[in-house]
Amino acid sequence: MDAIFSMFSSGGAMGGLVKTGTAVLTVLLVVPAMLKLFFVTVDEGWAAIRTRNGKPIIRRARLGKTGTPGVGEVVVLTPGSHGAFPLFYWYKLIDVRCRATDLPARHLTAASGHQHLVHASFEWRPVVSGRDLRVFELDVVNVTERAANIISAALRDAVRSLEGAELPRNDELSTQVLALCGEKVRAACGVEVVDVLITGDALTDGYLLSQAIRGTDNAPEVVAALHALN
Repeated sequence: MDAIFSMFSSGGAMGGLVKTGTAVLTVLLVVPAMLKLFFVTVDEGWAAIRTRNGKPIIRRARLGKTGTPGVGEVVVLTPGSHGAFPLFYWYKLIDVRCRATDLPARHLTAASGHQHLVHASFEWRPVVSGRDLRVFELDVVNVTERAANIISAALRDAVRSLEGAELPRNDELSTQVLALCGEKVRAACGVEVVDVLITGDALTDGYLLSQAIRGTDNAPEVVAALHALN
């Protein structure tokens, strides 16, 4: 830079202009680049797992100390700015916003023997804690598939206890299903099940009408007429 400035030594105004331009470029380009390199910004709705050489950092028990909190959990960065050290310490962003997954349509039998065609979906989000994010990111190969299996089993058990030919309201059935499987899904998948929604044919007027018409086929007089034909 001294060699460059010496070229403009004859013109003080030109030299000052170059120095000013260099300072402006340093402030506009170099400083933000350094901040981006040594600071991590986590936005709202996201979390980050701190890593070392590409591998998540997992808290270990300190030598000579027992009962250290957080042992076995990954180091989690919550929304905000955090210091980072290139090459040695980095981070992996995780979207912890709510999302929805559809369950396959199933025929479920109630306590009275009536079959319900159930289309359902569940809303879920990762839990921002070291233990849960470790399960979510490291211990489960397919989180949505495993969670869907647990929720489907709970939904089947909930419907099997129902009497009559109609499904209860969404809020009632969702509360029942969440009570059956909420803690199990969190322990097995590291996610929180926010809601379970019954959708599709099971709630349409056309499906309910077809079920009502089908129910009349089982009336005693209809059965007696069929036996008479045989």
